[in-house]
Amino acid sequence: MVGSIEAKKSLLSNGSVQHNGLNLEEKLDEFRRLLGKSDKDPLKVVSVGAGAWGSVFAALLQESYGGFREKFQIRIWRRPGRAVSRSTAKHLFEVINSREDVLRRLIRRCAYLKYVEARLGDRTLYADEILKDGFCLNMVDTPLCPLKVVTNLQEAVWDADIVVNGLPSTETRQVFEEISKYWKERITVPIIISLSKGIETALEPVPHIITPTKMIHQATGVAIENVLYLGGPNIAAEIYNKEYANARICGAEKWRKPLAKFLRQPHFIVWDNSDLVTHEVMGGLKNVYAIGAGMVAALTNESATSKSVYFAHCTSEMIFITHLLAEEPEKLAGPLLADTYVTLLKGRNAWYGQMLAKGEINRDMGDSISGKGMIQGVSAVGAFYQLLSQSSLSILDSEEKKPVAPVESCPILKTLYKILITREQSTQAILQALRDETLNDPRDRIEIAQSHAFYRPSLLDQP
Repeated sequence: MVGSIEAKKSLLSNGSVQHNGLNLEEKLDEFRRLLGKSDKDPLKVVSVGAGAWGSVFAALLQESYGGFREKFQIRIWRRPGRAVSRSTAKHLFEVINSREDVLRRLIRRCAYLKYVEARLGDRTLYADEILKDGFCLNMVDTPLCPLKVVTNLQEAVWDADIVVNGLPSTETRQVFEEISKYWKERITVPIIISLSKGIETALEPVPHIITPTKMIHQATGVAIENVLYLGGPNIAAEIYNKEYANARICGAEKWRKPLAKFLRQPHFIVWDNSDLVTHEVMGGLKNVYAIGAGMVAALTNESATSKSVYFAHCTSEMIFITHLLAEEPEKLAGPLLADTYVTLLKGRNAWYGQMLAKGEINRDMGDSISGKGMIQGVSAVGAFYQLLSQSSLSILDSEEKKPVAPVESCPILKTLYKILITREQSTQAILQALRDETLNDPRDRIEIAQSHAFYRPSLLDQP
């Protein structure tokens, strides 16, 4: 078959055995049949947004299926014009010269000289330019395979069969509203896979959370059964380096099961789940508490005791919040804790908290940091605080015997809001939030959540 020989050679050069190439083509053919693709009509995938995870996701698909050229095409969209700083260009040059395979590839593509010139300050590189050579601006230490980059959004998405949302939640609605203009004449409905972890809060008609998949549905009119969420406890660079990882694709059964099979790789296992919105919300919740964990680590010189005290408090708050948001919160405990754990270990939100506490960055720099991308936890702090401070959601305080907003039982969330959003407190305040002057065991918060009829389906815009 066309493309099979090249794909096998590519896989063999990467150390895989020959039958894997056949399985890949069979998986591709099976998924193409589900979409009703003809032999001469390739499956077209586009990743919208070129952050670390969006770029890695596109690169993984390119490496898996890119050899079947007449059956599969993938491209990635990012905005043009983002200049690479000279310090980043110098570091990029060091990365290139430390990797013989990358160095040889750039020389063969006649692309090496521009990196030499950029290092010397004789040329300005641009993010979309280096992405074509396999360098994500938010992850320059991990070279990817070369990618087909498109800077015109209409060209990128107009005929795509699968659109991957690699945008921050704060940009998702705006970009997909623009995309919807290019889909007005479409006959077929695309499949959309969102990788974004972040939320917005809306107060009308009742207080509720809006997730990226809901933003996409509202912006484009694409049926919610065609919009899915993929997330899991993983670090993008480590996944690309073939560290064993897993994720869940959540949404309607019509597409989640075929997509789980299509996306699954030996080192990247994809499970499927029907609970779309709740998994998406939990992906945003862990970013909130990761920022605080970074602050505690920096302020206590990585004290294991202090970090464990923080972990006890923050997990009790997360459990408290999940009881408000989910009818069966116990089912989320494993995924939420796993995702929280990996974010505390190496995620950008924990890094952001550390850098703030050390004074190496400041809040006036905003939540989009050069070399890291968007720090999703900052907007999530504001969204969760706004949601949980609504008096209409009040619960009975067990000691005061009077109704209080749920946020009053979340001292860490309140403190992060005062540090990051209103900026009325310094990062030192996070340590004071751990000193529980009321002598309440974090377990008490969990027991309160478990002993009341807490679940509020309206919070996730559920009937």
